[in-house]
Amino acid sequence: MIILDGKKLSQKIKERIKQETQLLYEKLQKRPNLAVIIVGNNPASKTYVSMKEKACKFVGFESQVIRLPENTEEKNLIEEIEKLNKDENINGILVQLPLPKQINEEKIIFSISPEKDVDGFHPYNVGMLMIGAPTFIPCTPYGIIKILQEYNIKTEGKNVVVIGRSNIVGKPIASLLMQKKDYGNATVTICHSRTKNITQFTKSADILIAAIGRPNFVKADMIKEGAVVIDVGINRVEDKTSPKGYKLVGDVDYENAAPKTSAITPVPGGVGPMTIAMLLTNTLLSFKKKNNITGSNL
Repeated sequence: MIILDGKKLSQKIKERIKQETQLLYEKLQKRPNLAVIIVGNNPASKTYVSMKEKACKFVGFESQVIRLPENTEEKNLIEEIEKLNKDENINGILVQLPLPKQINEEKIIFSISPEKDVDGFHPYNVGMLMIGAPTFIPCTPYGIIKILQEYNIKTEGKNVVVIGRSNIVGKPIASLLMQKKDYGNATVTICHSRTKNITQFTKSADILIAAIGRPNFVKADMIKEGAVVIDVGINRVEDKTSPKGYKLVGDVDYENAAPKTSAITPVPGGVGPMTIAMLLTNTLLSFKKKNNITGSNL
């Protein structure tokens, strides 16, 4: 059983981005610039934003965080986004989700310029992804693809089962894995909360991707012997033995399921770190497009 180490891979990607950013700076005297907007005081969101700030600093990006109060109105948030859309120095715009209930997330995603949508959520970029055209790939699915490639896990002709149909993970990873590309050509099934007899699907999976947001949902008896398991879930569950009072677990019952797999991502340290690495990758791509640079400078 191989542990698919997303933390180690993400560090390798960040080191490569750091080198390329420095070379680009020496050539252009400017750096990629990522703007993050956070509304309210959601503790998990604040943690994620802090991690993104640190990652930008490590690779040599410029970054700025715009912090807005919980009671911010939708129109005020859109005004902030419009300023960033027009700012020639900003290459990527990210609005940290979830948003307070008075704000329509869909409207906010639509208001971000597709050219700066480094999350890959804008309908234009979603459409480009669906037809297999070059675009910003949503960061978590992008990270999953990179893990599969790094560990030489072939997808062609494999049965892939995705548990979860979100616009952020489930739908885009299913689309990527069925495309006519070296990371695709799989036969993909999407299961979700309304799927009946879900185990009959999961047990047929050569590659099982769990992105349903339920702690320890996937049990060992739901997995085929020797399957590859990608656990996207990051769930906080009570743990009185921990100083924080909780621990992080995935959507897969790792302890019992792992021995049955040929390869599995841990939580934490699997898909999570890759999400930020691919956000940096997309921001660098946006910067290079803006400056008419093709290929890598490494």
